[in-house]
Amino acid sequence: MQYSKQTGMAMVIVIWVLSLLTIMAGSFALTMRRETTVISAVKDNARVQAIAETGVSVAQQMLFLADENKRWRADGSIYQLNYLEAKIRVRLISEMGKIDINKANEELLTALMKSTDVELEKQQEIVSAILDWRDKDELIHINGAEKQQYEDAELSYSPANKDFQLIDELQMVLGMTHDIYQQLKPLITVYSKQAQVDMNVASKEVITAIGNLDSATLDDYIQQRTMSHQQQTSAPLYPIAGSSTKKQSGSDNQVYTIISQAQLFEEFTSGVKVTVKKASMESERPFQVLSWQQIEQKKSLFDDDMTQLLITQDEPTN
Repeated sequence: MQYSKQTGMAMVIVIWVLSLLTIMAGSFALTMRRETTVISAVKDNARVQAIAETGVSVAQQMLFLADENKRWRADGSIYQLNYLEAKIRVRLISEMGKIDINKANEELLTALMKSTDVELEKQQEIVSAILDWRDKDELIHINGAEKQQYEDAELSYSPANKDFQLIDELQMVLGMTHDIYQQLKPLITVYSKQAQVDMNVASKEVITAIGNLDSATLDDYIQQRTMSHQQQTSAPLYPIAGSSTKKQSGSDNQVYTIISQAQLFEEFTSGVKVTVKKASMESERPFQVLSWQQIEQKKSLFDDDMTQLLITQDEPTN
């Protein structure tokens, strides 16, 4: 009887040990699968990031093709490349086609602010505050802001009374919020050094904001742009005469923003945003990089609403 109890107890212990080992083995296997998945995701993300950077290199080469009609255009057009197992979409934007917040007059800044969802009175306050920030005097524009107004707002700084050095500095202007700045950011620059916008190379977003075109005319103009490049013919002039500076050729635009996004397995998407300046003839490199950042954009170049701007290109050759 005693022997039978001992045998039964031993069997229970064995079962418990086997159960414990099974649980441990299962937990170990699950941990390994998770680690493998994480490592694979990290590897794929690094790979897609590198491919996106390849798009920047291709864009720099395509900006300097000898044939202007084959050269990539920096008017907000999007170019797609099939590279290895990934798709690359590259968007080129000339800084000449943006509103220069250092040179734009009050009328142009007002038109810019009207493109936002800010109430009318607030728009005027921000425009005046921008003018007061960049001018060299302490005279206050109507509803504007100089040193006293910043002190009253309990801010630890005052207007620079000089040009903006970076567009990010605009966030310091009295009345500017993060939401308003995000609406303005794709439309503005400090690099064009021009009071007017060259509408011939302006992006669809800039034209929508200040171009005075109805939606049908705008869509037709963007379609003409796309078709002219696909057919390797000259780009059409902006429909409204006198609303732009002289037509710029691709090599004349000195500063560009290059947005390159890559998509791998229809799942992993990563990208970079680079601002480059055309270097002088004496320089060993064609471009000087002004800024380089990895981007996690809410609006992807692979979104359906970007199709109108898409121009398909062949896979790059080494």
